[in-house]
Amino acid sequence: MSIFSRRSLPTLAVSILAATQPGARAQAPATLQAGTLRIIVPFNPGGISDILARSLAQQMTVVLGNSVVVENRAGANGSIGAGVAARATPDGLTLLLGVTDTHAVNPAAMRNIPYDADRDFEPVSLLTRVPLALAVGPSQSGIANLPAFVAAAKARPGALTYSSWGVGSTSQIAMLRIGLAAGTEMLHVPFTGAAPAQQALAAGQVDCMVMPAGAAEALARDGRVRVLATLSPARLPLLPNVPTLQEQGVQLSTSIIQAIFAPGRTPAAIVARLNQAMAAAMATPAMIDVFRAQAAVPEHTTPQALTALVKSEQEAWGAVVRSENIRLD
Repeated sequence: MSIFSRRSLPTLAVSILAATQPGARAQAPATLQAGTLRIIVPFNPGGISDILARSLAQQMTVVLGNSVVVENRAGANGSIGAGVAARATPDGLTLLLGVTDTHAVNPAAMRNIPYDADRDFEPVSLLTRVPLALAVGPSQSGIANLPAFVAAAKARPGALTYSSWGVGSTSQIAMLRIGLAAGTEMLHVPFTGAAPAQQALAAGQVDCMVMPAGAAEALARDGRVRVLATLSPARLPLLPNVPTLQEQGVQLSTSIIQAIFAPGRTPAAIVARLNQAMAAAMATPAMIDVFRAQAAVPEHTTPQALTALVKSEQEAWGAVVRSENIRLD
């Protein structure tokens, strides 16, 4: 199911709940053991991964009966938190909010990665694919649209600066992909998380940034940034007046996956129960509101479908990492 489907969110909720009905899966779900379930978010608080994880934790607490909490373990482009999750006991009480960075970028960019993105995790379900947007801050208030942005970048190669939530992050690589498609070159200014990178843009400390579309819309609503383009295949309901890159002649469309993984060797029956609980949690009105605020919609999947998606993400993002010789260690 595409995040840009024209089906209504209520219809999506019905579809997600249908996946929890008898016969939807061959593996009978197990009951989780008593105890607190933690969702490890491998980034600082305040970013979209943290926002989604905290909403999911609230809803899964109700569904499962276990207390579900979020544990932020930031560092090394998500690899520290992912490594912690990979080494956890495979009993269903530790999960990872994995993203494109942890499962597609890091395996290509790190020689000493502390986990195997395929072997050390059991996919549970996709949450959503977060659409991205390109925005400029007050330091470039004269740039009104993408053609003017491209012209300014070409006129002074390497002079325009862009922030990201870290070296090798999807934010950086998405900007590199724009540069490759548009024929521009800019100076990268990495930060230690999405929130400080966005704050630097809004304060005029850097010129531009690729960020989740929901964050871009919030900053633009306050008049702190101007959104020039979305990186989605079609215009977003949250930013209906912002054209896509493709509409403006730059042939690129991409997003960031947000998904839940259990440690490798977690029993299939436990994975099935977690998958079922996610489906119910993602269909709640409160969680759908969170997705909507981030310009995304819920995308519940089978574990097998998530495995295939991760493989395709590894191919797409890994190709850019290798071509640009990005190294994180």
